[in-house]
Amino acid sequence: MNHQIGKKKLNRKSGNRRAMIRNQAIHLINNGCLQTTKARVKVVQQFTEKLVTIARKGSDFNTIRRVKQLIPYDDKAVKKLIQEIAPKYTDRPGGYTRVIPLGARASDTAKIARLEWV
Repeated sequence: MNHQIGKKKLNRKSGNRRAMIRNQAIHLINNGCLQTTKARVKVVQQFTEKLVTIARKGSDFNTIRRVKQLIPYDDKAVKKLIQEIAPKYTDRPGGYTRVIPLGARASDTAKIARLEWV
């Protein structure tokens, strides 16, 4: 049973998983889309939705500090998120990204999906 288990483990230890999610979120912010397995897409989607919700408040000191806590090693992505991406969604109550299923990968039949901004 999977009762009261908060996150997907993705077959990784916690530090590696956190770094992978951050890196994929940075890729989504910089490039506008992310293509990977469906399980990873869902986890990255949760993470980026929280990032955009924080970044919608504007470019004041506390907002920048909170976003840099979550993605600490790419200041360019933080700047792009706060100045370009988040202002588009100030009137939207949630659902800033969409998941598009792309079928199965040929080599191992893993379900592939694309994550992109709405």
